[in-house]
Parts: sequence; C-alpha cells; structure tokens
Amino acid sequence: MRFGAVLPFGDAADVARYAALAERAGWDGVFVAEGVWGVDAWVSLTAAALATSRIRLGTLLTPVSRVKPWDLASRVGTVDRLSGGRTVLGAGLGALHDGWLAFERDEGRRTRVELMEECLTIYDGLMRGQPYSFDGKHYQVHPTTFMPPDPPVQRPRPPVWLVGAWVVGRDAQPSLARAARWDGLLPDIIRPEGRAKATSPEDFAEVVRRTLALRVDAGLPADGYDVVLDADSYGQFVQMTSTDPRVWAEAGATWWIESWWNLGRDQESVLLERLEAGPPRS
Repeated sequence: MRFGAVLPFGDAADVARYAALAERAGWDGVFVAEGVWGVDAWVSLTAAALATSRIRLGTLLTPVSRVKPWDLASRVGTVDRLSGGRTVLGAGLGALHDGWLAFERDEGRRTRVELMEECLTIYDGLMRGQPYSFDGKHYQVHPTTFMPPDPPVQRPRPPVWLVGAWVVGRDAQPSLARAARWDGLLPDIIRPEGRAKATSPEDFAEVVRRTLALRVDAGLPADGYDVVLDADSYGQFVQMTSTDPRVWAEAGATWWIESWWNLGRDQESVLLERLEAGPPRS
C-alpha cells in the first residue's frame, strides 16, 4: 500500500513547499482539490512537480462534468510530462455547493453524468494522439494537426481514479461499473440514510469485491487497479473503525490517503507537523 496526503489549502507556492516536505518525509503522493474558481489545481501541481522528483501529484477531485475535455487533457498532459510521469487524475461529478452554483446552474445529475462520461472518453482519446475524433451528445471533436502536444509520459494516459458508489440493496451498480472501466476507485456507499465513505474494512472489502467483479466482466485486468481509502489516522475528519493500514490493505486498499479536509488555513503548523511525521506505515 502507498500513502498520500491531501493538501487542504494553500496557493501554488505553498503547495510546492508542502509537497517537497512530504517527499522528504516519505509520503508517496500529495493531492489537491480542484474548484470552479480559486487557486488553479494544475498550476499548483506544476509548482509541486518542479519542487519534487518522486512523489505522485494529483487531484481529489476534479469535477469532470464542469471541465472542457480538451482543457483537461492539456493540463494533465502538461504536468505529466513536466513531472516525468507522476500525475493522477481524481475524477467525479463534483458536489453541488456554493463554490460552483455561484457561477453555474446545475443541469441535473443525468446531464452531469453524460458530460463526465464524454469528457473522460475524449481525455483518453486525446492522450492517445492524433488523428482522433468524437461525436457525442455534448461534445464533438475532429482530427487536427494544429500544434499537437507530445504524448504524456504515462501511457496510454495518466491514470484516472473515478468516484464509484455502491448503492446498497440494488442489483445494478452503474456508478461502480463506470469506475471499474478506468484505473482506480474512489469508493462511496449509498444507504437509505445517506451517502458516506466506507469506514469499516468489511464495507470497504465489499465495495472492492463488487468493483473488481465488474472490471473482470468488462474484460479488464484486476491487477494494477488502484483502490483509494479516504483515511484519517488522527480521527478528526474520517471516523475509521481501524487505523491499522494492514487491515485496510487486506480489505483491498492500494492507497491510504490522509483526508485532512477539516484543517483550516490558520492551521498550517498542524499540516506541517503531520506531513513531517510521515505516513503511518505499519
């Protein structure tokens, strides 16, 4: 299992500084949020790429339904080349909050799903190179020879970790099936009482089992597929029934990512202490 940490705040220069500290302390990756307006996530990861040489750099997460696919492919591909192949795209629909709705109206969940699926399809196609074309409901792409970029270092593309929700009690699991077709799973569980993260190894293992089965059904290999655990060894944001990484590795987690989203900008000293302490390796 590899260990990452979210960087819950900071401008690009701060992210570069935090990432360099995380690399020295033995972390395997750092991850930033991507919003509609604010500090640009990919500019921040560019700064982090220049300040590091080993750790992976990604988003948790990019609201793919609100991003033009060619813009997304351009940004991720650029950082991947700059970093020597260390980028990860954490992808999802994006939460409905004021940080989005202050600027754009919600077109509805069905439309957001359509936009996300088309965006990721085009992202994949553009990463594979020209000539590429796509004719969808929301986007159309024609082959072009106008200033095409070099291919990304990671082939066929920098990996996509997609949010997948297990809806308890249902036979069909379209959200898990979508995630199974990409490179990694950001798991959620939806029960009658609401949506939440998998905070017990038993629930986590069940989501993993179902997703890998769907992946095999789609003719894709289970080996090399990432499953990401929203973890919090400090117990202040995610309440886990066990903080032993070995238990979660046995449940199928390949990444343990400390989700310190409760830390505010006035708590930089806490973030620095946690990063410097290094990952909670067993």
